[in-house]
Amino acid sequence: MNEKEKNTRTKQNSATAPKRTYRKRTSAKEKTVSENKVKAETAATTKPKTSRKPKEVKKTPVKIIPLGGLNEIGKNMTVFECSNDIFILDCGLAFPDADMPGVDIVIPDFTYVERNKEKIRGIVITHGHEDHIGGLAYLLKKINVPVYATRLTIGLIEGKLKEQGLYGKVNLNIVEPKKTVKMGCMAVEFIKVNHSIPDSVGMAIHTPAGVIVHTGDFKVDYSPIDGKIIDLARFGELGSRGVLALMADSTNAERAGYTHSERTVGESFDKLFQKGEGKRIIIATFSSNIHRVQQIVNCAERYGRKVAVFGRSMVNVINTAIELGYLDVPDGIFIDIEMMNRYESERIVLITTGSQGEPMSALTRMAMNDHKKVNITPMDFIIISATPIPGNEKFVTRVVNELMKSGAEVVYEAMYEVHVSGHACQEELKLMQALTKPKFFIPVHGEYKHLKKHADLAKQMGLPSENVIIAEIGNVIETDGNTMKVVSQVPAGRVLVDGLGVGDVGSIVLRDRKHLAQDGLIIIVIGIERSTNEIVAGPDIISRGFVYVRESEELMEEAKGLLTDTLANCSASELREWNSLKGKLRDALSDYIYQKTKRSPMILPIIMET
Repeated sequence: MNEKEKNTRTKQNSATAPKRTYRKRTSAKEKTVSENKVKAETAATTKPKTSRKPKEVKKTPVKIIPLGGLNEIGKNMTVFECSNDIFILDCGLAFPDADMPGVDIVIPDFTYVERNKEKIRGIVITHGHEDHIGGLAYLLKKINVPVYATRLTIGLIEGKLKEQGLYGKVNLNIVEPKKTVKMGCMAVEFIKVNHSIPDSVGMAIHTPAGVIVHTGDFKVDYSPIDGKIIDLARFGELGSRGVLALMADSTNAERAGYTHSERTVGESFDKLFQKGEGKRIIIATFSSNIHRVQQIVNCAERYGRKVAVFGRSMVNVINTAIELGYLDVPDGIFIDIEMMNRYESERIVLITTGSQGEPMSALTRMAMNDHKKVNITPMDFIIISATPIPGNEKFVTRVVNELMKSGAEVVYEAMYEVHVSGHACQEELKLMQALTKPKFFIPVHGEYKHLKKHADLAKQMGLPSENVIIAEIGNVIETDGNTMKVVSQVPAGRVLVDGLGVGDVGSIVLRDRKHLAQDGLIIIVIGIERSTNEIVAGPDIISRGFVYVRESEELMEEAKGLLTDTLANCSASELREWNSLKGKLRDALSDYIYQKTKRSPMILPIIMET
């Protein structure tokens, strides 16, 4: 190999050989400083990610103001307010308690909405039960705003407005489920739910602070009579997008498990129609339970019976349901009450009101032999297809006893499945919580024990205690999307309706009525000659509801003598001051009566000028 070839090969080898790199040897001190620098840089870049909290964005506040339906059964009404916009959800009534003698119905206090009537954009209604629409006509007399509800509910509201002379004067709007109504800066979405009346809906209220879901009265029925199942998918979709607050029906929060389907009642009716063969069948149920009426009609057709309807509210609801297509009734199956006598008793089914033992209802009058058209006999088979509302148990028991005394066979809920609730039990309430996944929870529609139990269920589902609010009527609950709390109070309570009088029966009138009912009345009558200031007549005593005068003559005579002595001891100036004189007579007689009888009747002195 010559010198030229050696030089060429050496260049090739050096080109293909890997190049060597030389690292500078680092001292231990330099290594430590370098590592610390890396750690510091790493910490600087990662620390903000772990310690910085997401910034809370405050949104336009929304106020929720319940004016009824909390700590009570009935008169459901809730106000939603945002900026200068207000809408009202439901406006119902409640029935009077035992401590409200003479009162017909109870409605919410409308003071707050009257003060803010220029802000009200409308009223939305969840369904057509009295505890949700019964107070509406009284509100619309004061504030005429648009009403939005489903088709059947609007039909029932029209009947209410006709009774109050408002028909044609109010803007009524039919809204189908899945549709949305704009309410200023808020929007209300109607969502299909199941209940004991068709066309029931819940509401998704879209506000600047977030979505508030209000279930209305609901249950989960997978086999409803009309085939329209609750829209659980929509509740779930809202939950996946984020629900700020859930307001849910608490009526059955104490009941475990699930509410039975309405179809179970139809199966029971079929068995009972067989058992009642050869007898007249009388069925008492809620007038608004159209699905129940449909199943009665189906059984009547199957067993060759005609159907007659008793009770004004029952007739009105059934006529509305037939007119709007919610009841499928074969031709000729309904007969007029006057035509009943043309058919044998075993071919008749009577549908009537009175399932709660109401004193003036058709069934109660039948039981007391006070009905003009129907006398109860041993040939009657009576089904009470309802559960007593809390407080009505004694009335229902009394009616059942009287019906049985007449020889009739009586079937009620404890014996057969002749009634199912329209309200969700615990497992369905949990399902609603799981679907909507709310940040806050407000139980509604129930007495305190129902609200408390429902609140406990929500906590079991993982909601923090501070995010569950058990409110009272009149509370102003405010939320900005981050927090929710009670911030103030507005006027709220009950307004009593007695005949045509609305609100003229207050606590003083109720006190006097209870006083009269418990102890009776004594009237003192005297006549005074005004010019001479002499007593020319009396004192005379009139007793009503205190004692039977003819059997208590001695007591009355002694009382009369006491009053005569009292008048004799009065000075001329005292006889001129009638208010003072009345007080003196009242005090003297009251002390004497209580000493003798341990009773405190109302004493009413009357002075007549002659």
